[in-house]
Amino acid sequence: MTLRLNDITVTLGSGESRTTALHGLTTTFQPGALTALVGPSGSGKSTLLAVAGALLRPDEGQVVLGETDLASLTDRERARTRRTRIGYMFQSGNLLAGLTAEEQLLAAASLAGGRPRAVRDQARELLADVGLAHRLRHRPDQLSGGERQRVALARALLTRPELLLVDEPTAAVDRTRAGDLTGLIARTTHQHGCVTVVATHDPVVIEAADTTIDMLDHATATTG
Repeated sequence: MTLRLNDITVTLGSGESRTTALHGLTTTFQPGALTALVGPSGSGKSTLLAVAGALLRPDEGQVVLGETDLASLTDRERARTRRTRIGYMFQSGNLLAGLTAEEQLLAAASLAGGRPRAVRDQARELLADVGLAHRLRHRPDQLSGGERQRVALARALLTRPELLLVDEPTAAVDRTRAGDLTGLIARTTHQHGCVTVVATHDPVVIEAADTTIDMLDHATATTG
């Protein structure tokens, strides 16, 4: 299952503040490969993630996940696709304020149509994988920024998504933890064959990537 972006154009804002975030972007993301989006702030990395994840509908073009054109779906169909086929890790974490770390994952399973009790052990294992076995019952306001990001990553991986979208996963963690998180993302990608796209400035992530896309010129190159 691939992710194909065909001639994508996105404009943001209106009037004098209107800008073109993506213009005629065409590229393909392969299953089982970690792709790093690189480039300075404002180069379109986050916009591409939003378009790929059916969070933002492009002005022009197709977003094809497998055989499904996400851009042509109804809002309800797009919401269902986000819940069941796509995993997200936002830079802010985007956690639910009243839920513990463990409950964040169980809620995600429920939204995807699963039974929370059936995935409890898996949720705890994932939280242990990201170094949070001792923080299962802590709410977001009791966690550091880096810990919130790690909960978000575990939550994104819980449903074994076809498409994993990650925004600056190592921005709020130290170098050791950055390596651990990057390794977990890479292993998950290779073992489960999902399409993984990561927006990053971090050399650790870029070095681990199978492919990079420079958002300044849309040229694709193979790393390492």
